[in-house]
Amino acid sequence: MSAQTIHPLKAAIWMSGAVFGFSSMAVAGRTLTVDLDTFEIMAYRSLIGVITVLIVSTVAGTRGQIRARALPLHLGRNISHFTGQNLWLFALTLIPLAQLFALEFAYPILVALGASLFLGERLTPLRSATAALGFIGILIVAQPFGAGGLSIGLLAAIACAFGFAGSALFTKRLTRTPDGTVTNILFWLSLMQLALGVGCAMIDGEMKLFTLAQLPLLAVFSLAGLGAHFCLTTALSLAPASVVTPIDFLRLPLIAFIAYLLYGEATTWATYVGAAIIFAANYINILSESRKSRAFKAA
Repeated sequence: MSAQTIHPLKAAIWMSGAVFGFSSMAVAGRTLTVDLDTFEIMAYRSLIGVITVLIVSTVAGTRGQIRARALPLHLGRNISHFTGQNLWLFALTLIPLAQLFALEFAYPILVALGASLFLGERLTPLRSATAALGFIGILIVAQPFGAGGLSIGLLAAIACAFGFAGSALFTKRLTRTPDGTVTNILFWLSLMQLALGVGCAMIDGEMKLFTLAQLPLLAVFSLAGLGAHFCLTTALSLAPASVVTPIDFLRLPLIAFIAYLLYGEATTWATYVGAAIIFAANYINILSESRKSRAFKAA
């Protein structure tokens, strides 16, 4: 991306949409979990997602990009994402929102490590050091050696980062193929996770139907998620990750403020300090990759 094509102000505006979308998801998700289990929520979210992708791709003229190829990669991606999203929803009901968001920020570090293990990318000393730094940040946020120890909610929040990292790694593989378009990825994401959601929800023999009162919340949960990822992708097309990522970090104080207003949740110093360390580890990785990319283009 040349200096002439960088639009930091436009990227910041798009990122504000992503921050709002992710925060809206959290509030809608926590409300929905009062009456629906996580599998039911994911099933209905995915149903709305399938309908939305088909309508938008038809209007945009990209429906022809939907193809039944590279299905093993799509399946791996969606099992990883489905697992991570269900764990995220489960943790949403058990730990403070700010703590959950702070631990979720760890997934890019796991992606960097996973890329070295599964995609053949070199594990550099810097990547190893930033992974260690990120792990320290996770320990500070989770406080496993404190009075409360590692609760089920904290374990779910940490595990969801692994699910999201696995999804990102499969996405990296998919984008290296002709079928790695946004439309194709989102279609199979919604369709496969609809099947996974219904299948898991029916394990106990029944699946609760949503009510008309819950439909707006389900729509917010589904569309806010799709919209947030679209805003994030657009922002990254307008400015480098080194510009976009600090704006994404604003999710933490925003969700802490929302959680305080709606649920009376107080955020501890450990959450902010640990999250700052996790962010620093991610940012060092981003700057390093940006320098490598510029050096490669200049060669």
